[in-house]
Amino acid sequence: MSLQPLTPVNCAALLQPGCSLLHLDGEALLFGQKGWPKRSCPTGVFGVRLKNRELKLRPISFSNDSCYLPPLRCPAVARLDPHDGYPESYLIHGGRTPNNEISDSLYQLTLDSRGCNRKVTLRCQEKELVGELPGARYGHSISMVHSRGKSACVLFGGRSYMPAGERTTENWNSVIDCPPQVFLIDLEFNICSAHTLSELSGGQSFHLGLAREDCVYFLGGHSLSSDSRPARLFRLRVELLQGNALLSCDALGTGLSVTSAIVTRTGPAHKYIILGGYQADSQKRLECSTVILDEKGIHIEALEPPQWTADINQSRTWFGGSLGEGSALIGVPSEGRSAQPDAHYFYQVCFQMEGDDESGEGTQGCSQESTDYDDSTPLEDSEELYFGREPHELEDSGSDGEEYTYHEDDEEDESKTGYWMKCCLGCQVDVNTWEPYYSTELHRPAMIFCSRGEGGHWVHAQCMELSEALLVMLSQGNSKYFCMDHGGLPRQEMTPPRRAHGPTLKRTAMKMQNKKKTPPSVRMTPAKKSFLRRLFN
Repeated sequence: MSLQPLTPVNCAALLQPGCSLLHLDGEALLFGQKGWPKRSCPTGVFGVRLKNRELKLRPISFSNDSCYLPPLRCPAVARLDPHDGYPESYLIHGGRTPNNEISDSLYQLTLDSRGCNRKVTLRCQEKELVGELPGARYGHSISMVHSRGKSACVLFGGRSYMPAGERTTENWNSVIDCPPQVFLIDLEFNICSAHTLSELSGGQSFHLGLAREDCVYFLGGHSLSSDSRPARLFRLRVELLQGNALLSCDALGTGLSVTSAIVTRTGPAHKYIILGGYQADSQKRLECSTVILDEKGIHIEALEPPQWTADINQSRTWFGGSLGEGSALIGVPSEGRSAQPDAHYFYQVCFQMEGDDESGEGTQGCSQESTDYDDSTPLEDSEELYFGREPHELEDSGSDGEEYTYHEDDEEDESKTGYWMKCCLGCQVDVNTWEPYYSTELHRPAMIFCSRGEGGHWVHAQCMELSEALLVMLSQGNSKYFCMDHGGLPRQEMTPPRRAHGPTLKRTAMKMQNKKKTPPSVRMTPAKKSFLRRLFN
């Protein structure tokens, strides 16, 4: 067991509470960071690399048939092992966006290809569910169960905003625990069903969900109604019968009083290590535990924690995720502290022997998040959408020393450009709920520049009700155009040529030698001109 400090190389701003660490084909992936890194990675998913005690991130690209994936924080994440020819994948449900919007979508993330220089390409698809659907939420859990040769997803817990009929100006941003229902999702037919069990009487969020075969164990969690973290432990058994499912729940003995903890697997068997998390709002859980799932049930044993540093002991909050089998990443926020060149605020915890710290497959990560969202820094609306790069600009270099890293100085300050301001009185684009409108509109709403007024102004192409063909034509021409308030598109003029700066030179005509004098002009009446024209024609 060891605790090693890490130095983030130009990526400290991307690792924030609520992010998740995924593992596909032996690759550790960072998902759900603060906002969108506009220039460095258009997908918002990074590959995590540890070398010489340095933490580096490299951008991960998506396939062309992938859907839009928002930067979700505190979602429910579950890993699907490869089966029946299907590759390993991850399910991502719910979560909170940087604009404090809560999602109710279900995404499936798979590996599309692996090219040269270990370049990874992912595919993201949104699952369209039918039936009794779970509402938008965050801080919940999703697990995979297997019974009678079938598989299904179990979704439980979480928090959400108050119902629309109960929200007022005073409690508009107040959150409540979701009803203690268990949702069963059939991934083969995309059918979801809700089940109510008497044993699950209270809300539960930021808990742990560990699954083995047909059983799911729920440990810890926080309840808003009682503002407590009771040491609860439930075992949910799911029997996938023909055409129906039978669910039963048992309340077991003493569990763990913990929320937002990290879970890392230590081998191919169902053996996990739980570290991190909170025992109270401002009290971290510095103990570690070993959890073993077998045919007899669940076994929890205390594990000697690593020697925490003074930075970790004195910090109020911490966060992190699983880096692989027996390895975890822990971050301590550096707000309000003196920035020292040799200070380290990220640590790698290894529960293995020295030299056996390679990341493995089959790990299950759980992101951490403090239950008090009022302490988190609010994010600007412009941080969710981004300026993207072309695919050829994201090619990885041949060596790790030359690979691309995130530079916070490369970000554009959109607060000065006024891009996200209302373009006109009837603007229909809401940055909080914006979705691509044109097929070419992958990174941000398309806009045109109205040339009327002092300096002109930008107008959303969607508000102008432009067709995509017209939008493409306008972007290629050398013309200036006006918005609906200033004449509309039919009134177009060619852009005047650029004038050269500086004084203009007066050119004098050269005198030609032996220049013959032109004969004097003869004035003719229009009648004579017409007669001569007809004569020669």
